[in-house]
Amino acid sequence: MVSEVKDIGELKRILKDTFGYTTFRFEQEKVIRSVIEGRDTMAIMPTGGGKSLCYQLPALYLPGITIVISPLISLMQDQVAGLSQHGVKAAFLNSSLSPEEKSTVEQQLKRGEIKLIYIAPERAILDSTLIMLKALPISLIAIDEAHCVSLWGHEFRKDYTRLNELKAVFPNIPTIALTATADEKTRIDIARQLALKDPQIFVASFDRPNIKYMIYERENEMKQLHRFIQDNHIGQTGIVYCLSRKKVEKVTDELKKLGYKAVAYHAGLSSAERTRSQKRFDHEDGLIVVATIAFGMGIDRPDVRFVAHLDLPKSIEGYYQETGRAGRDGLPSNAWMVYGLSDVVKHSRMLEMSEAGEAYKKAARVKLDLMLSLCEVTHCRRQFLLDYFGQTQTPPCQNCDSCLEPPEMWKATIAAQKMLSTIYRTGQMFGSTYLIDVLRGSQSERIIENKHDQISVYGIGKDLSRGDWDSLIRQLLYLDYIYIKDYDFKNLALTEKSREILTGKKTLELRRLRLKIEKKSKKNRSSHTSGKDKVEALHQRPDLFEKLRVLRTELATKNKVPPYIIFSDKTLHDMCAILPRNREQMLMVHGVGETKFDNFGDAFLSIIKEN
Repeated sequence: MVSEVKDIGELKRILKDTFGYTTFRFEQEKVIRSVIEGRDTMAIMPTGGGKSLCYQLPALYLPGITIVISPLISLMQDQVAGLSQHGVKAAFLNSSLSPEEKSTVEQQLKRGEIKLIYIAPERAILDSTLIMLKALPISLIAIDEAHCVSLWGHEFRKDYTRLNELKAVFPNIPTIALTATADEKTRIDIARQLALKDPQIFVASFDRPNIKYMIYERENEMKQLHRFIQDNHIGQTGIVYCLSRKKVEKVTDELKKLGYKAVAYHAGLSSAERTRSQKRFDHEDGLIVVATIAFGMGIDRPDVRFVAHLDLPKSIEGYYQETGRAGRDGLPSNAWMVYGLSDVVKHSRMLEMSEAGEAYKKAARVKLDLMLSLCEVTHCRRQFLLDYFGQTQTPPCQNCDSCLEPPEMWKATIAAQKMLSTIYRTGQMFGSTYLIDVLRGSQSERIIENKHDQISVYGIGKDLSRGDWDSLIRQLLYLDYIYIKDYDFKNLALTEKSREILTGKKTLELRRLRLKIEKKSKKNRSSHTSGKDKVEALHQRPDLFEKLRVLRTELATKNKVPPYIIFSDKTLHDMCAILPRNREQMLMVHGVGETKFDNFGDAFLSIIKEN
């Protein structure tokens, strides 16, 4: 099936009247044109980059029904609720529906009352579903979170690998595959597994300039997290990621004790508990969700102001996906992380103990090494991220900790020689804690038993703190001078490359422990503008914004939808800046279309006129 874009004005009319936007973002227009012209298409766009519009707008332009394969019930519900507020007829078929509700949706489809139908991958490939869909006028198939299709992807969902069966049933219907991250190898694999025919591939910029990246060494993670939130995000919504379920529970409790509204989310909770946490996240302002990576895919909330990591992610793809859940509305937001050597050891141990094949383990080790490299890099972090995704020659961003607080460097050759010698002279059989104890002259029973208080390197490292030595070890790992030999005992060993340092053929200049810089600049923090201040500076009407937000909450409660479904924070801020006085002016506001104005416009105009 091939259609032509006969009238670009019609696309822009739908864009404005239905969704309230005046311009396309990133590669949206090119992707939409490709889809409407009947081509199989792949769109790689950053989280928050407007992927959904790339199939929702064609769905309204094309005559028939659009099938959307979506991985999560919560995401389907949010998408359908959002489209309904825009006046678009959409529905979903998933396990949350009763038999009667499922039958009603199927009858609506047969009568042509629905433009978009969201279906889980497991249901989409059932014979009964395929028979039902085959009798309908299907115009487009959209595969969301398409990286789940790929064996090379950083997520994997078995039923996604059978979605090529849709292509067999609908060989002439265009398919669009959408994801936030996919390198070239993953893109090729997605196209193959979905049986896409000569797909048009669009890769938008991976840059999210509104996100500020900050990465620090772990000292006392709860104190560091508390200070970060107090300095930047009091009363704002955020996500805190932890590696284990146990840590999620602990951090949630600690945040509550500090006076924050916090809920836990992880796979060990019951379905009812996870649903409650998800609902609170969708509906409440100022809530912090502490979660494992089980919480993430399908987050559609645009006003998450920060994402914090208390453990090192296992790959840059995962880090990019998770941090991309902040600031989807384009307003200033923060991606903040603390990490330590123990994170590398934990991930490495989990990988080695897994039943995955050696090819997978090898690829995963490389990804972990690159994630550590992002943490230890001394230049612009955004440059490093974009370079990883193939966007080179980008200037320093001036919106990451490396740009704003350039790392202090120090001549570390002698210290490195001391550490490498200690690893060698203790038989390459010990972990970092023990090695540092030897260097700092500890009188521990274990050191004395091993007679390591009698070797030449004992006590020669008292001039550096334990934190300094930890930082040095991480950088030696990152630079491939040492490696973790035994993941059970965390033993460190020398690589062949270490000879360059031990023999003095190469000198080292390393980044000094970041904590010192953070403490030095603490007294100057009051002069720094927080993310909240930057947003309010767009209009200098925080009083009006708060009144509009209260109204939004009331309307959301009445309509039983999340507040951002009514209007996003960005729309409320735009109202504060434009101060519309009538329908025509209100329709100039970002995110206000005809249907939304008809439903809510007068109520917001009334508040604005009174203030």
